[in-house]
Amino acid sequence: MTVWLLVVLVIGVNFVLWGSIGLLRLCDERIGRRRRARHRHAHARRRSSNLLRPAACPYTLDRNLDRRRLTTRDIAVLMAAHNEELVIEYSLRAIAELVPIANVHVVSDFSSDRTVELARATGATVLETETNVGKAGALQAGIRHFRLAERFAAVLILDADTQLDPRYFEVALPMLDDPRVAAVAGCAQTRWHPEELSLLGAMVVAHRQRIYTLTQRLLKFGQTWRGISATHIVPGFASIYRSRVLEDVDVNPPGLVIEDFNMTFEVHAKRLGRVAFSLGACAYTQDPSRYRDYVKQTKRWALGLWQTLRRHRPRRGLFAAGLAVLIAELLTSSLFFLLLPFVLLILGAAELATAVGLGFGASVADAVSGGDVIAAVALGVLLPDYLLTLWVALLERRPRYLYLGLFFMAMRVTDAAIALWTLPLAWRERSTGQWVSPTRRAIAPVEGVREVA
Repeated sequence: MTVWLLVVLVIGVNFVLWGSIGLLRLCDERIGRRRRARHRHAHARRRSSNLLRPAACPYTLDRNLDRRRLTTRDIAVLMAAHNEELVIEYSLRAIAELVPIANVHVVSDFSSDRTVELARATGATVLETETNVGKAGALQAGIRHFRLAERFAAVLILDADTQLDPRYFEVALPMLDDPRVAAVAGCAQTRWHPEELSLLGAMVVAHRQRIYTLTQRLLKFGQTWRGISATHIVPGFASIYRSRVLEDVDVNPPGLVIEDFNMTFEVHAKRLGRVAFSLGACAYTQDPSRYRDYVKQTKRWALGLWQTLRRHRPRRGLFAAGLAVLIAELLTSSLFFLLLPFVLLILGAAELATAVGLGFGASVADAVSGGDVIAAVALGVLLPDYLLTLWVALLERRPRYLYLGLFFMAMRVTDAAIALWTLPLAWRERSTGQWVSPTRRAIAPVEGVREVA
């Protein structure tokens, strides 16, 4: 019983629930693709057999076809940047291959390096802020100054270190055919160049990718199936919002450290539509490779979640119910992973004391059934956690995860400590939103970009 309880804490009720729904979605979409393929084949046969017949009325196929589909010309790109000279030029040149450069807008948030110069050199339209207003403030300034909601049907919010997969719009834009869709969440992939990183750096980046893979496949994929809209985050690194939605969303409320949690909660709270997501709408981002930068960024994200929860009162509905289960599990698992090292340390000290003949060691080990606890931890915590890593390594085709995954438990303890540490800060501190990007690495082209099924 103890082992299975630990397995639930490691894998999570949310992963099991939404992962199961995601599996149903996967089956549904594969069946749908086969039906559409058969329909196209049958339609082509009917069309070829009717070539010699009188022309039929051209308006009898699909009444929805008169609604013009969005193209990349209808999409504005908005990028907020603060001292991003190492990455912004390549990111802008990459997006210019997919979207007309006239649609690309950059807000330099009081940058002191060559960010503005490099952005203008690519042909992007650039706005400079007079003070450091933070990412949310920069986005709000860009939306208003460039009148993006008036001039474009939708706005892609793109980070300065992010490159879209060539198929991003091919996958994302059809989702906006549904008028109920308020936003399309991008699918995050980290740039993976382990030969450029130290062992610690590769471990930090790989851990972040494992988080992306697990949460997007076992949470978000199920949370956005059909009419379901239960995801708590539309990430601000590469996601699309309808213009009419941006007009109703408070992009920059005071006191928040980041914007994307709040924007997502606003979509749900104001019933502006549902959030769509596909694993194929993929974008590559540069995650921190230094432990210190990882901690700072994760702290901002965790604090942003707690601040958003403080700001938005819960409402009845699927989103609120799913969020309640998610937060309950986050707190429970964080407390568990934070206490786990101390429990193992005490048991290890007791075993060592017993080995050298100290009586109190045997007393402690007997009191807590030390051998049974260690076996339960091995079978209920370490093994299922590593099996998750093996699954991610297989999906991402990254064999280095097989040994890097041996250190992921330490990163989970770090994440747990940050989640619990930032919880009271959300009620004690008010953030200005000002930001400092993690230490950047010069971007090299993403080679061998593959489809994400």
